[in-house]
Amino acid sequence: MTKVKVGKEDQSSNEFVEKRRSALERYLMRTVKHPILLKDPDVLQFLESSELPRAVNTQALSSAGILRMVNKAADAVNKMTIKMNESDAWFEEKQQHFENLDIQLKKLHASVESLVCHRKELSVNTAQFAKSAAMLGNSEDHTALSRALSQLAEVEEKIDQLHQDQANADLYLFSELLGDYVRLISAGVFDQRMKTWQKWQDSQMLLQKKREAEAKLQFTNKPDKLQQAKDEIKELEGKVQQGERDFEQISKTIRKEVGRFEKERVKDFKMIIVKYLESLVQTQQQLIKYWEAFLPEAKAIS
Repeated sequence: MTKVKVGKEDQSSNEFVEKRRSALERYLMRTVKHPILLKDPDVLQFLESSELPRAVNTQALSSAGILRMVNKAADAVNKMTIKMNESDAWFEEKQQHFENLDIQLKKLHASVESLVCHRKELSVNTAQFAKSAAMLGNSEDHTALSRALSQLAEVEEKIDQLHQDQANADLYLFSELLGDYVRLISAGVFDQRMKTWQKWQDSQMLLQKKREAEAKLQFTNKPDKLQQAKDEIKELEGKVQQGERDFEQISKTIRKEVGRFEKERVKDFKMIIVKYLESLVQTQQQLIKYWEAFLPEAKAIS
């Protein structure tokens, strides 16, 4: 973990800084809630250190760099020649569940982002309306109408601020949380289990080939090569056993972490939904107060 310098070219607006701050806060909260990660020395150092090293090599990837990453990923997929036949119904069900959840969360996230843009646009238009009402009020000869227009402009300025605050609530309370969970669900934990299984199967296939080679050497007068084959078989048998243990361990860990993840997800969404609804109610109540206070001014026009 490092401190990153934010330059002018990095969109160093208040929104950018706040998004980075809130993202770090959410990340740290999730980290310290985890019983294992909380004891991690790197986490403890980050939390306890007053100074952090500066980030290096944080520039964006070039197109060539991205292409290399894609090619590496394609090579990794091509090397997985053995298809994993899932025998555990729990993993098959959970993987399907997370794939569906990922699709729906992405749709909701896109909708909320559109809502944020809509509220920001509404804020800009409200500010323009307030300015126009104020200018009209200043040029109006009728005293009561001029006063009412000036009051209307003030109300619209306050409403503009409400729209800004609600857009921030849409963004920081709801949209950012959805974005977090889209990234968490897409983290590929099930892929890691498949890679562990693939490594185990590769060791088994290699062991089988070595045993076949050893069987052929039995009929030759090459004791040195035969002994070398026996040593390699012994080493591979150890790798196969370790691969099986690794696969069983990662399966056990994923079961545990998925259960924990689901509980935390429900808690997070409940807390955020309640806070978000409270912000909506507060906004509507404040709107009513503003308009009720302005209504007598409008009725006083004669």
